Parts: sequence; C-alpha cells; structure tokens
Amino acid sequence: MDNIYLTKAIQFLKPTAQFVLRDGNYSKIEWHFLDGEAPTQAEIDAAIEQVKADESQAQIDKATAKAAILERLGITEAEAKLLLS
Repeated sequence: MDNIYLTKAIQFLKPTAQFVLRDGNYSKIEWHFLDGEAPTQAEIDAAIEQVKADESQAQIDKATAKAAILERLGITEAEAKLLLS
C-alpha cells in the first residue's frame, strides 16, 4: 500500500489522529492518539479512493481555470510561459 495515500486516507477519516506507519501496512499502524475507533481496512480503502478522486478533480478544476484565464487574456499557454520567463 502506498504510504502517501494511506496517510492521506487516515487524515481524511481521523484528522486529529497521531500515528506512525510501519512498512505501509495497515496492520502495522502504531496509533499514538486516536479519537474513537480505528478505521477498518475497508474504510481506509474507500478513503484512499475518495482522496484520489478528490485530487483528480482538483487537477481538472485547476486546468479548467487556467484555460479560462488564458482564453480571457486571448493568449496561448506557450505565450503565457514566454511572458512569465
């Protein structure tokens, strides 16, 4: 399991939790502070998918906003890069 997404999923589900990951393995999570019950493997798996979907949507939103700005300015991406270099 990817440590980055495992960490993001835990933070998504339990924002105040303090923990240490061992080998990116759910069964080796060392909880230092946890408000309530530890999330299950299934809950973490679902949260990982949600985090990935949220990140993908954020990239799409950013690209859409960038394209809209360039269109309003009437310039291409290459022209914007040239202006900013």
